[in-house]
Amino acid sequence: MELGTGGCPGPAAALVDRKGGMVRTRSAGNKWEVLTHELQPYDSMLTQLADPQRAPEILALRDSIRGWRFYDGFRTDAQAPARQMHVGTRTPVLSNDGHDLAAALRTIHEIGDTDAMHAAVADAFEGARVEIQHHDDGRFGLELHQHGLLRPLTQAELSDGTLRYLLWIAALLTPRPPELMVLNEPETSLHPELMAPLARLIEQATTRSQVWVVSHSRALTTALQQLARCSCVTLHKELGETGIVGRTLLDTPEWAWPPL
Repeated sequence: MELGTGGCPGPAAALVDRKGGMVRTRSAGNKWEVLTHELQPYDSMLTQLADPQRAPEILALRDSIRGWRFYDGFRTDAQAPARQMHVGTRTPVLSNDGHDLAAALRTIHEIGDTDAMHAAVADAFEGARVEIQHHDDGRFGLELHQHGLLRPLTQAELSDGTLRYLLWIAALLTPRPPELMVLNEPETSLHPELMAPLARLIEQATTRSQVWVVSHSRALTTALQQLARCSCVTLHKELGETGIVGRTLLDTPEWAWPPL
């Protein structure tokens, strides 16, 4: 395994090199310095050897990867964390289970892009607006005001699709954008009419982060492909093997995996 710099890996670009239990790094004089000979096969050098003095490249890569965010669906059943009220604290990053939805939306309102949040709600639900209620016991609650309803709906009363869309707003409009955000099947439970607003919300997030979307929804992928910032890769299966549409066995990427 190698950690290097530049567009194509190779001996000249390598900064850190691992072979078996041995890990070495380039010193200030461009010479190799062995960090250890005893790294176990099941251990990662990112967790075991991230040293700001001897291996700053490993530390920088580890911290960068730790900042990536992966959202693999949100629970929206009756007992889902996002439907319950929780104690509110400053929440610049939505949790993976969405229990801090109200706090995350409140944080966007306080230190993030409030106009973008309200615009995203109105884009999906015409005439609607979200309010966050702060209760005496410190818990935050969410209320969605919609045209034609005599009273607002709480998060416990929202439909699965509406609740999930609000969760995507909180995740994508985060005041602390990551370098990479991965969304797995964000279309789940959403009404087909929400695909275009979701695509626009994702496009807005791409101005601050690299966003990968894995989707089986033709409606969402079509909406995304109409946006200028979208690059689409279509996969297909043949005899159980997953391949890329339009790429043959003779097509190779510009880079290659370093030898083991």
